[in-house]
Amino acid sequence: MARGIEIRAAHFPGRAPIDTYGNGGFRFADMSHRGSILCLPSGIYGWDMDVSKPLSIDNFRKVLDEAAEIEVLLIGTGNDMRPIPADLKAALKAAGISSDPMNTGAAVRTFNIMLMESRAVAAALIAV
Repeated sequence: MARGIEIRAAHFPGRAPIDTYGNGGFRFADMSHRGSILCLPSGIYGWDMDVSKPLSIDNFRKVLDEAAEIEVLLIGTGNDMRPIPADLKAALKAAGISSDPMNTGAAVRTFNIMLMESRAVAAALIAV
């Protein structure tokens, strides 16, 4: 019997630079994703996040789960830069992660450079 359409969480199993961003999504590894993404050591994941949602520990749980392999987390906060709340910054720091908020465009560019340098970098990118 046919199973029908199977919907799975968006995931690219590897590290890749971000080729383009805008129009509500990202292009990377000859693929495109509509919405926000997490670029982690284990891969690139769709992220249920937008500028209306808070930067909270719960929204960064997947990042914290991979903390052992991340030194720097770049947080692309949309078109405008917004600060990281103190509790989230403290949780990231306690996990050994240095965090840096910036607008999404700057975060994409910085992520790509640090990735080319083989740095232990991750990015949480809110779509613009």
